[in-house]
Amino acid sequence: MAPIDKKRKNGPTNESFARSRKPAEGDDRPSKRLRPDEKDGKRTAPKAPLVPKISRVREEEAAFPRGGASILTPLEHKQIQIEATRDVLFEQEIGKSSRPEQDGGGEETAVRKKHKPKSKGKGKKGTEKAEPEEETVKIEGLSYKRIVPGSLILGQVSQINDHDIALSLPNNLTGYVPITSISDKITQRIEDIADAEDDENDEDDEVNSEGVELVELFSIGQYLRAYVVSTSDDPNSTSNGKPRRRIELSLLPQQANNVLKSQNIIVNTMLMTSVASVEDHGLVMDLGLESSDLKGFLSSKELGHGIKLPDVQEGRVFLCMVTGLNSSGKIIKLSADRQKIGNLKKSNYLTEAPTVDAFLPGSAVEVLVADITSRGIVGKVMGMVDVTADLMHSGAGASGKDLEKRYKIGSKIKGRIVCTFPAADPPKLGVSLLEHVVSLAPQQAIKNGEKKNPLDVLPLSTIIEEVTVRKVEADVGLFVDVGVKGVSGFVHISRVKDGKIETLSESAGAYKVGSTHRGRVIGYNSLDGVYLISLEPSVLEQPFLRIEDLTIGEVVKGKVEKIVINASGVGGILVNLAEGITGLVPVTHMSDVQLQHPEKKFKEGMTVTARVLSTDPGKRQIRLTLKKSLVNSEATLFLSYNDIKVGMHSPGTIVNIIPAGAVVQFYGTIRGFLPVSEMSEAYIQDPHQHFRLGQVVNVHVLKVDPEAEKLTVSCKDTSVFGLAQQNAMKKLKVGEIVSGVVTEKSDDDISVELQGLGSRAILAVGHLTDGSSSKNQSAMKKIRVGQTLIDLVVLEKLEQKRLVTVTNKPSLLKDARNHVLLRSFDDVKQNKVVHGFVKNVTLTAVFVQFGGGLTGLLPKNKLTERSIRLPNFGMAKYQSVEAKIISVDHGQQRFALSMVDLSNEVPTELPLATASAGSAQAAVNSVDPTVTSVDDLTLGRLTKAKISSVKDTQINVQLADNIQGRIDVSQFFDTWETIKDRKKPLRSFSSKQVIDVRVLGIHDARNHRFLPISHRGGKTLVFELSAKPSDQTDVAQDPLTLDKVKVGSSWIAYVNNIGDDCLWVNLSPNVRGRIRNIDVSDDISLLKDMGSNFPVGSAIRVQVTHVDVANNRLDLSARSTQTSEPLTFKNLSKGMVVTGRVTKSNERLIMVQLSESVSGPINLTDLADDYSDADLTKYSKHDIIRVCITDIDAPNKKMRISTRPSRVLNSSLPVQDPEISSISQLKVNDIIRGFVKNVSDKGLFVNLGGNVTAYVRVSDLSDSYVKDWKSEFAVDQLVKGKIVHVDTQSNNVRMSLKATVLDNDYVVPITFDDIKVGQVVTGKIRKVEDFGVFILIDSSDKVSGLCHKSEMAEKPVHDVKKLYEEGDSVKAVVLKVDPEKRRINFGLKASYFETGAEAEVESDDDDLSGMQGVKIGEDTDENDEEGSEDNKHGGIDLDDVESSDGGAEQNEQSDEEMVDAGDDSGVAALNAGGFDWTADVLDQIEEQSGAESDDEDADETPKKKKRRKGEIKIDKTGDLDANGPQSVSDFERLLLGQPDSAELWIQYMAFQMQLSELGKARDVAERAIKSINITEETEKMNVWIALLNLENTYGSDETVEEAFKRACQYNDAQEIHERLTSIYIQSGKHDKADELFQVLVKKFSQSPTVWYNYAHFLHTTLASPDRARALLPRATQSLPPHTHLNLTLKFAALEFHSSSGSPERGRTMFEGLLSTFPKRLDIWNQLLDLEIQQGDQDIIRGVFERVVKTKGLKPKGAKSWFRRWSEWEEKNGDKKSQEKVKAKAEEWVRSAGQKKSQPGDDE
Repeated sequence: MAPIDKKRKNGPTNESFARSRKPAEGDDRPSKRLRPDEKDGKRTAPKAPLVPKISRVREEEAAFPRGGASILTPLEHKQIQIEATRDVLFEQEIGKSSRPEQDGGGEETAVRKKHKPKSKGKGKKGTEKAEPEEETVKIEGLSYKRIVPGSLILGQVSQINDHDIALSLPNNLTGYVPITSISDKITQRIEDIADAEDDENDEDDEVNSEGVELVELFSIGQYLRAYVVSTSDDPNSTSNGKPRRRIELSLLPQQANNVLKSQNIIVNTMLMTSVASVEDHGLVMDLGLESSDLKGFLSSKELGHGIKLPDVQEGRVFLCMVTGLNSSGKIIKLSADRQKIGNLKKSNYLTEAPTVDAFLPGSAVEVLVADITSRGIVGKVMGMVDVTADLMHSGAGASGKDLEKRYKIGSKIKGRIVCTFPAADPPKLGVSLLEHVVSLAPQQAIKNGEKKNPLDVLPLSTIIEEVTVRKVEADVGLFVDVGVKGVSGFVHISRVKDGKIETLSESAGAYKVGSTHRGRVIGYNSLDGVYLISLEPSVLEQPFLRIEDLTIGEVVKGKVEKIVINASGVGGILVNLAEGITGLVPVTHMSDVQLQHPEKKFKEGMTVTARVLSTDPGKRQIRLTLKKSLVNSEATLFLSYNDIKVGMHSPGTIVNIIPAGAVVQFYGTIRGFLPVSEMSEAYIQDPHQHFRLGQVVNVHVLKVDPEAEKLTVSCKDTSVFGLAQQNAMKKLKVGEIVSGVVTEKSDDDISVELQGLGSRAILAVGHLTDGSSSKNQSAMKKIRVGQTLIDLVVLEKLEQKRLVTVTNKPSLLKDARNHVLLRSFDDVKQNKVVHGFVKNVTLTAVFVQFGGGLTGLLPKNKLTERSIRLPNFGMAKYQSVEAKIISVDHGQQRFALSMVDLSNEVPTELPLATASAGSAQAAVNSVDPTVTSVDDLTLGRLTKAKISSVKDTQINVQLADNIQGRIDVSQFFDTWETIKDRKKPLRSFSSKQVIDVRVLGIHDARNHRFLPISHRGGKTLVFELSAKPSDQTDVAQDPLTLDKVKVGSSWIAYVNNIGDDCLWVNLSPNVRGRIRNIDVSDDISLLKDMGSNFPVGSAIRVQVTHVDVANNRLDLSARSTQTSEPLTFKNLSKGMVVTGRVTKSNERLIMVQLSESVSGPINLTDLADDYSDADLTKYSKHDIIRVCITDIDAPNKKMRISTRPSRVLNSSLPVQDPEISSISQLKVNDIIRGFVKNVSDKGLFVNLGGNVTAYVRVSDLSDSYVKDWKSEFAVDQLVKGKIVHVDTQSNNVRMSLKATVLDNDYVVPITFDDIKVGQVVTGKIRKVEDFGVFILIDSSDKVSGLCHKSEMAEKPVHDVKKLYEEGDSVKAVVLKVDPEKRRINFGLKASYFETGAEAEVESDDDDLSGMQGVKIGEDTDENDEEGSEDNKHGGIDLDDVESSDGGAEQNEQSDEEMVDAGDDSGVAALNAGGFDWTADVLDQIEEQSGAESDDEDADETPKKKKRRKGEIKIDKTGDLDANGPQSVSDFERLLLGQPDSAELWIQYMAFQMQLSELGKARDVAERAIKSINITEETEKMNVWIALLNLENTYGSDETVEEAFKRACQYNDAQEIHERLTSIYIQSGKHDKADELFQVLVKKFSQSPTVWYNYAHFLHTTLASPDRARALLPRATQSLPPHTHLNLTLKFAALEFHSSSGSPERGRTMFEGLLSTFPKRLDIWNQLLDLEIQQGDQDIIRGVFERVVKTKGLKPKGAKSWFRRWSEWEEKNGDKKSQEKVKAKAEEWVRSAGQKKSQPGDDE
């Protein structure tokens, strides 16, 4: 029957453990032999009777356990097939013959006899012998080869995985049911989940596991009927390199019941059903029949033991027995109770069958025994169907009993159908007679008289020391006794020994009956009820047979199988632990350190030692670690939360880091949380900075909760807090008084080590006293580290954090001593007055804390009225509080407090308090004899007091020995004049002095106020007194209150406290106000140090500026010019100088506050009159400064303020940089400084002041080309430039920063608009054409024009090029200007320049008449001055002098001398950097003087005009002696002739330094930089280098930096950087050289030389080879690829050359290059040169030989190589080695010749 074609989703499957690891040798043969018979998927069993009989023993040879087949060769099979085809007619007759007499006939018997050759003429007789075999029913066991798609098999659930289940099938077969082949309902659920999650079909594996749990649908040992969907080789699972076989099954009812029709269903038939719906009393079942009307119903009573109706899910499948039909015949009653349907004594088997199809696997039948053999039983059911019970299921093998003794032919026995053979004809079934199968119960093993699961008695992989052979089946295997009652074992023939075994014998050999062996359980088939045993030594030695054998935490050895590569690189390593068992090592577990290239460390096949992190048998996953810290750890493994105890230590791996801490993974599923507070003894803000994923940390357990599976761990050192400390911590009680030693102080708290405990305690600053924060700070200053503190009260202890909180508050200390401190909720009693401290203040209440973390609520309405009006109720954290408990909530353990009720009850306690304070109200030794008791001290009483101590703000006095008082500093003086020392007003008073006082009230220490006498309270009374002379009269004055203070009134104030932005002052003990810093004094200088100029207690005259009685606020001012009206934008005016307070200060600006509502910024241009002094950082926040209002924009509330001294102090002060307010102040050619406002791609924007911003084009930034010009400028950088353009209409200003433009003699370039007709100009020939020349006007903005050849001379000019060349200087007159086309026409005729004598000279030579413009304005004073300055292009130079050919004899002498001088300087100039042309001259040094003179004469031939003054100056240089210049005048004369000679300038600088004139030497350098022609870049460079050398040797770091920055602007920045590094290296400043190199490689990373120079410096100078080597990877990332090879070669050579290098590393680098470029002889030659320098002859010869062996070596290269080898051997080798080279050369030539002669070879 063909299988039903149904689309399925393939779920992942797991290979059955019980399968044979090494198939029998015969296992492979049947597949080959049977291939011709199985082409159409059907077996050839019907053809079996054609062949002769052989013994039945051979017939079943491969029937168990996996299927086998005949032992015939393919050739024999073919012969049989041919003969069968010939005898088709005989085949029909044979079918009618009777059963043979002899037993054991069958297919294989016939085949074996067929081997014998037939004798001629006896064919008919042979056929007759075959006739009895026709009706013989062959005993066939189920095997892999006999299973065909469409077969129905009874199976038992043996394994439940995530995505499939495994069924044990008869004869040690295992089939797999994918999750999609269970039922339609389950499939639908999976599809719904997939659709909902919008996943691809091929990802269903992941989806299914989330929606359907197979564990809830099936149970181990459950019997099911399965439909064979397919049999195939599983490519995902192999054994010995061959794919394992896989049987795919389906439980779908429509397939498992496919042969049944609705009319064929009878009672006791077994059906596969799935739950269609769950009802109240049972389940509606889907039968999978074509008739949709017929449904099944499974009553809740028929579910069987252990299954509850509510737990059943739709789609679950059951193997049910039909118990009947309902009255309508539409509902089939079913039962799934295994105890009921397995009890065959109650006739629960088929007694009738309408068709053969009714006999399905799972159904019980009564079998009539027809034949019994040693291999099984043959019988019939109802006389209709042949059935067989094979060796295993007949009980012959397992029991070892003789079947003939147990059963009799003709008897009836009960059995259960286990399989069908669809290909058999006539139909045939397989039955099982095994007791557990017949009763549908699991097989039970008996141990100690109890029935147990066989796998519980002997788990898989168990090694059995004694396995006894009970029965031998020669070609099948051994049935053995494993020592378990009720369950035997089976050893397949392929499992008897390693390698092939020919045969087994019952009576002989090592495996005869009764022999014992050592074996191992490799599987268990629950349907067959046997253990599967292996006796192979290799299996016995194998450490693991399955994943379950691995113990988590076990150390194992394995081999690297594969390195997993994913998108991000190496994703892990697969390690093979045993055959079929492979684990994954994640990336984070490869090593304790992070590996950059794991593939280099781990190679396939490499043996590694690992530790098992976790296993997941369901997913067939193993996670391993190779971290040495875990593998070698001997700590207790964390495998279960139940086994973990507090204090245990173990290493763990960080798998997640969060701000609050880290998650640490241990073994299996054990994870712990590592809080950030437990990561270190030190404070850690961000765990990411200290830990990384995959890091192993050693932790100990702080807390474990096995039920919640929560674990908290710590990294802190447990040795600091040992067992003794833990016990001491437990004994410590809250409220206990302890002492401790101060170990550490911080701003907020003190760390104390408690004596005798060793525990750490924290004492907050707020817990030092009961007083204010200033008192706490004062107490804090007195405490020193190492000091012992006593009387500390334990407030709270946190055992987990090993921390104790203590307090030193007297109120809490007193309560602790009296044992009334609240420590727990049990101590809370209503109406009890308690002492605590403020924990937190909210908008509606104050939380008051007591001991043990106990907290009470003090509501807002229970505070005093005065407190309610104050910010935060006048409360601060840790402030001491006395309150009364007014309510207690025991249920929620809350209580409320009140301060109102407390104050109301105080007067009732007054008599007691007063009595205690005043010794029963009596005064002891009173100063005033009239005062006898406290009651005498009434309000306003005049009396006497004795001073006990003098403080800054008060005097403490005694009225009597037991009566204290205080006099505030404000209660001594009536007028300002009476205060003699205004910084220390109370200095005139001394201790024990008696003064007259008046009683004002009782002092309240909590809020620094005094109260009326009626409010006296507390244990100690302090009277508030006054010593003012005005108060010593009989009439008492009312005390001052805030509502009596009026705006504008004047007072004497006394400093009480100094704040950040104000002074707090007292007008009286009750009235307090503040003075803003800017209002404290008119003298700004006094405000810089408020503490010393206005100390606490000092007196100040103030005016009231603002009073707010409601908010208790008073603002005062001590400035004389202060008006009552505060500053606003309305009353500000330009030029006003006011005082302000700095509120913000940074690198960009300063914000200054002038009043509450007015503030503004100060920009850089408004800071100072000299921009060089503009420094924003000199002002700090809260500084008081004077500023001037320079501009106001009231509508927009903006203003411009300035701190320029010329504005604030005196307008006549010198101003370096004038203040710019508008563009109208600027004029072209103004040189002005400003600050860079913005750096853009188009140039700079410079702030000149106010809103005036100038634009600098990129071309105007520098005279020289600067590639990375942006790096030279930064925002707020001070720059100097010249205004080159001002457009007032568009409000545009343009300036230039070029040094040449900044020169005082700079002239604005001539533009086209400046050119007028008739104007005489000078210029240079730009281009020469046949029709004329183009002239570029000097000092112009690239303005040029044409001079036609008709305007060149008086006579016609035929060849223009003979007269002029490009670059010639000329003087011309403008003939015509065309503004539209922007064209200019020039004239060069002599007649245009009629100037008397000059014209006569010009007319002497007609041929040269047009060239007179070259020497222009020779006789004018202006040009004389320029010549003397020697720094202009038009000045006298040596070439002009040499060009004079009509001069006197003296002039010729001068020429010769100056040529010599020039020669000398030219040669010497090379030392300072040199010129290109000088180098050329040096190359021809022998011809130097003659050739140079000739060239110069030739060049200057056309130049004829003389220069009188020039000749005179040149003459002076002839006076120099042979020793060179010896004075300043000598240098100045030489420089007149050689202004572009850097060497001469440098000599001049050196001369000044010999005279110790550093400043003059710098001036010479600056002159040189300006004087040398801009085209002479090399000469300028040499002067810059000299200046840098000068500053490096004699200057400071600042001067070097300044010169360096300027040099970079005007020269090639890279070369300047490199020159300065050389200077630093030569002068021994290696650190600075290193820093500059680091800048170099960042800014000029595209230059290979930069990287190499840095590496060379690190190798040779700093001896830091590691740093040098680290440069190469960085360099190759930055540089273009074509530079990598040469740079790598240079780095490799450094390893050889450097004393700190490693030649071996260099060789490695060369090897890497040669592996890529093996034919590059240049690389080989470099390596050879380096090895020759090393001198190791063996290595050198090795290099020579390696090149000779290189494939593809060209003959030309080989020739030069052998020549070099031969030369080296002549110098270093002997005769033998030289001959060896020759022999190798001849051999190479011969070999090359042979290759060339071969056809097809290019060479």
